[in-house]
Amino acid sequence: MPVLGRDVTVPLVTGGETGYAALDYAASAPALQRVWDDVAAYAPYYGSVHRGAGYLSQLSTDLFEQSRAAVAAFLDCRPADQVVFTRSTTDSLNLLAAALPAGCRVFVFETEHHASLLPWGDEQVTYLDAPRTPAEAVAILERALADRDPSPGGPDGPALVCVTGASNVTGELWPVRELAAAAHAHGARIVLDAAQLAPHHPVSVRGLDVDWVAFSGHKLYAPFGSGVLAGRADWLREARPYLAGGGASRTVARREDGGVDVEWHTTAARHEAGSPNVIGAYAIASACRALTEAGFDTLVARERRLVARIREGLAAVPEVRVLSLFGDDAPRVGVISFVVEGWNSSHFAAALSAEYGIGVRDGLFCAHPLVRTLLGSAPQEPGACDAPEARQPGERSLNAIRVSFGAGTPDEHVERFLRAVKELVTDGAKWQYRTEDGRCVPAV
Repeated sequence: MPVLGRDVTVPLVTGGETGYAALDYAASAPALQRVWDDVAAYAPYYGSVHRGAGYLSQLSTDLFEQSRAAVAAFLDCRPADQVVFTRSTTDSLNLLAAALPAGCRVFVFETEHHASLLPWGDEQVTYLDAPRTPAEAVAILERALADRDPSPGGPDGPALVCVTGASNVTGELWPVRELAAAAHAHGARIVLDAAQLAPHHPVSVRGLDVDWVAFSGHKLYAPFGSGVLAGRADWLREARPYLAGGGASRTVARREDGGVDVEWHTTAARHEAGSPNVIGAYAIASACRALTEAGFDTLVARERRLVARIREGLAAVPEVRVLSLFGDDAPRVGVISFVVEGWNSSHFAAALSAEYGIGVRDGLFCAHPLVRTLLGSAPQEPGACDAPEARQPGERSLNAIRVSFGAGTPDEHVERFLRAVKELVTDGAKWQYRTEDGRCVPAV
């Protein structure tokens, strides 16, 4: 699928330029050309949403609500589900955290991205150990829920399970449907972090039987600062608005005692105070339509071929170790993390960029406990998100390299990446590098 940036060239430290190979989709995917064209066509008609009498305001309001319907269809939501537009997956999960009923217990694997690991607050969270198979993940959750509440429908109060659909570190698919069944059998609800799943696989709220789904536009080829929380309305309807302000309130009146009485909306608007990001919502809807029309069967088949090619190419380099929780045969999306013997991962990633024009990511990928588990280090060891500790090139530090790709990745970028990995391991870097602010950069 055509994406923006496919014709961009970048300078090389060794001289000349080359076409940029964007292989960091797991952080932010490039915009689909279709999304960009749709947004550009709408831009002259941009107007205020929901409360304007003018034509452009009415058009923008219709577009905003049509976008909500398009997302609901993309996610195969239930008729009563709400689709709330947010800023990102992180924002969506923080919104849900703010809406939890009193006394709600949250169960979350230590393998989660920080967006789904951190919003809940330690005092109400049970952190679950990293599983080594999908079946073990289900068993771990079953035991934890049984310890909380030995009988389904028991008296221990509300509970929520939070789980990723596809790991942002290993790309491995998690057994979401089975985890949802385990949660519901013990009277708990489940929220799916689909940030890495939705761009690669169809996500059905009904088919997976999850209570909520969260994802980000910028990972779904729609980088205009918007996200989604979709799912059951009751906890959202009963919670205090995530942001208090215009749009979330139906009526506001002064009381005789000098205070203010507020009637809040019970729809998605309750958590969408302020002027909404209509362009971000429209971009997500455009991406949802484009992916649906392209057909996930075709997209998944092509991505599996690229995953197999990269894994085959990396396996041919003995110094490379690919990180995995569930083993080599586990199904995965286009996200692969690895380390290279004798190399600092920041140094290796810097050389890929500076000498080959290849953009990957290095660090702990905002999933520190998971990466430390995979690298065999203590989970309490300190570190900074996406930035390894300052070390000299070639010295081992606690970080890995991640290559990620998707619908807009040309085969040529994959082949260039594999050639570059082999050349760097065999011949070493052609340039000198230094450490600056904890990262390896080309020396001037």
